[in-house]
Amino acid sequence: MKLFIELYLDEDVSVLLEKLLNARGFDAITVHNAGMLGKDDPEQLSYAVTQKRCILTHNRNHFERLHELYLETGQKHYGILIARRRNVYELMTRIAFLLDNITADEMENNLLYL
Repeated sequence: MKLFIELYLDEDVSVLLEKLLNARGFDAITVHNAGMLGKDDPEQLSYAVTQKRCILTHNRNHFERLHELYLETGQKHYGILIARRRNVYELMTRIAFLLDNITADEMENNLLYL
């Protein structure tokens, strides 16, 4: 059983968010930290899966399709969070609330909107 969600921030998410989350004790890394800059969305999700991380993105259309594809083909992922573009501090508050209230096991194979 895995309790805490570890995040992987997609290329379109502010790098400031990683610093804010880590400062609050959450585990978050960016595409840049992972050396995945410029990779396409399927590669990003695949990387997140290998790292057992939930991916956070603003890219709704691509990740909704990837989520459906994973479910249809019986593949496992560790969660997809889709966030509207908003002030990074507001987004931080929303994510922190979610991370405090949902376990990594509950997030598995789920797609949620922030």
